[in-house]
Amino acid sequence: MLSSLGITRLPNEERFSFVGDFGLMGGGNFGRCDFVVVGVLVVLVGSVSGIGVNWGTQSTHPLSPSKVVKMLKDNGIQKVKLFDADPGILDALKKSGIQVMVGIPNDMLYTLANSVEAAEKWVSKNVSKHVSSGGVDIRYVAVGNEPFLSTYNRTYETTTLPALQNIQAALTKSGLSNRVKVTVPLNADVYQSSSEKPSDGGFRPDINNLMLQIVKFLNDNGAPFTVNIYPFISLYADPNFPVDYAFFNGYQPAINDNGRNYDNVFDANHDTLVWALQKNGFGNLPIIVGEIGWPTDGDRNANLQSAQRFNQGFMSRYMSGKGTPMRPSPIDAYLFSLIDEDAKSIQPGNFERHWGMFYLDGQPKYQLNLGSARGNGLVGAEGVDHLAKKWCVLKPSANLNDDQVAPSVAYACQNADCTSLGYGTSCGNLDVHGNISYAFNSYYQVNDQMDSACKFPGLSMVTDKDPSVGDCKFRIMIQTDSAVQHGKVGSLSIVLCSFVIFLCCNLLF
Repeated sequence: MLSSLGITRLPNEERFSFVGDFGLMGGGNFGRCDFVVVGVLVVLVGSVSGIGVNWGTQSTHPLSPSKVVKMLKDNGIQKVKLFDADPGILDALKKSGIQVMVGIPNDMLYTLANSVEAAEKWVSKNVSKHVSSGGVDIRYVAVGNEPFLSTYNRTYETTTLPALQNIQAALTKSGLSNRVKVTVPLNADVYQSSSEKPSDGGFRPDINNLMLQIVKFLNDNGAPFTVNIYPFISLYADPNFPVDYAFFNGYQPAINDNGRNYDNVFDANHDTLVWALQKNGFGNLPIIVGEIGWPTDGDRNANLQSAQRFNQGFMSRYMSGKGTPMRPSPIDAYLFSLIDEDAKSIQPGNFERHWGMFYLDGQPKYQLNLGSARGNGLVGAEGVDHLAKKWCVLKPSANLNDDQVAPSVAYACQNADCTSLGYGTSCGNLDVHGNISYAFNSYYQVNDQMDSACKFPGLSMVTDKDPSVGDCKFRIMIQTDSAVQHGKVGSLSIVLCSFVIFLCCNLLF
């Protein structure tokens, strides 16, 4: 039963999603936006109708902002959602024609909640400066990111609304409040249903009063409710969740809710929010789906085929203008996400680093029609250079019983990215030698192929023969000016916690 429609996922700063169980559904970062008052929003905000994307930057080797902006334009993407207000990214978006939602990280909420002056300075530096003289088309300020996740232990419950109010006051003072709207991207776990029916939906009891204050404030200021909806998390969290209900192919039997039929979890989740709003007198509040997408690796249900199926299914209905049973008008949404982020927390699961439609190097993972005039294929980033075609692998002569094996692999994975290893992943069929080689190479590439990054004692060697096997790709890192050194190369005499070694040994044996 759909007792809890919410899902819990960490904001992109921390990125964790957990989906509650919405009957057959999971609720959680399943964001979706549907506008019953679309006409009003267009007047106030002038929002375009094209699909948006989330541009996260938690990568060891991020693409240059100028390359990403060109990629956005080449793919006909008209809106972008950011998780902060990085000046380099905002500069690259000047005169691009792309509408922008800038973000305020959760760790800034306390300061902004307690100081109107701090809010005014933030708006002046990160909004006014770019809008008035820089030519950046900023339309929204996202105050916080999923601040009411249960994992935060109520940390942001007393600061989110005051911060929202102060940012709104600062926008008003700057003369931008009719053009730039505030919002708070919320996880779908802020509402729930007591049954499998959306009509039994309401806000989470522990934050019900706070949610009503926020909703009223948004309504009073002509601002939208932003929610993140992730059907994948429903599937990830519940092994008994019906797989096809997570997609858009018409799952049967559909849930009948007083004549409204729900054949996918997205519609059910979204309309549970609509009912929560409607029951409290805010039935016409605009809704934005701040994040929606499907990962391509790191879990048995995270793969290229499922991601393409989900995202194309969503895009097909998006392009047709189809809404949900409760809100049949077009949806306003931002796909999650644009590019993989190999430095994100994997607390929620290994899939967290694989939400991108594009790999780290800006190349598309699969075919996807975003509704642009450019056809059905995604257009990759141009002018991206890779490092030399060489890899760090396990020596054929290495002794697997060497007591350096487990700590070496644990160190490599702790300081690089081994999330493609494990059951059901793209590299899940590697043997022990392959797992070790993958870990070594990941560390080697993250450290820009430095010689000292392939000096695992008596175990590793550099080769010019690609060790990739089938769908398991041993990738070569891209060249960037802003590479972040996550592993400390040099002496590999490391003391590792037993837990990490335990995980490593599971991969090995």
